[in-house]
Amino acid sequence: MSLELSADEFEKVVIDELDALPDEMVDGLENLVFVTEDRPEDGSLDLLGIYEGIALTDRDRYGFGELPDRIVLFREPLLSICDSLDELRDEIHITLVHEIAHFYGIDDDELHRLGWA
Repeated sequence: MSLELSADEFEKVVIDELDALPDEMVDGLENLVFVTEDRPEDGSLDLLGIYEGIALTDRDRYGFGELPDRIVLFREPLLSICDSLDELRDEIHITLVHEIAHFYGIDDDELHRLGWA
């Protein structure tokens, strides 16, 4: 049985996990917003989160006036794989670290090597 939380309850857990991340991970996050959505556009439950934007390593003429990059966490897919609030917190933490790594230009291969994917 999967966990059930309202959108507001889920967002609160995401905010708590963001606040718990180490300062050195979040201090460089500029022009980036975190949002929660129920599901990815395709309606699947396969994607837990996504980074939408231009990684720091790929920015050359990125500057003032750019729309913020986004990290989206998907509520229903995350809830579908969790049986407890502690498990959900762990999955949200891992997903945040994974997507923040993409912001910093770390790809999936490097995340696998580091044990984060």
